Amino acid sequence: MQRVTVTLDEELLAEVDALMRERGYQNRSEAIRDLTRSGLKQAREEAAPEAPCMGALIYVYDHAARELSKRLARHYHDHHDLTLSTLHVHIDHDSCLEVALLKGQGNALKQFADEVTSSRSVRYGQLVLIPEE
Repeated sequence: MQRVTVTLDEELLAEVDALMRERGYQNRSEAIRDLTRSGLKQAREEAAPEAPCMGALIYVYDHAARELSKRLARHYHDHHDLTLSTLHVHIDHDSCLEVALLKGQGNALKQFADEVTSSRSVRYGQLVLIPEE
């Protein structure tokens, strides 16, 4: 490991310190390493949108919403080549959580995730991409 010196303005350092406390980091170096990894991952995704990736799409939706189940099924069938597996969980009387494991080009996974999470009555959605190495 190498030691480097980084200069941060007071406001940015205060944000790093707040994140450090919220997440329980033992020191600033750990927090800055994780933030750097995250930023580098995002930069790689933006620089190579067609690179092969694995992904996990997590979303919560109202299962009783009119036609939503059919619309979601249509999205999955239209992109059957991207989906490896799905997990469906009943959260409560009105809500379901699904996790879809995906594989394909990063931009295709993002487009699919946007189609699903922007559907009416999908309450929450997030895509996590992992570049294949």
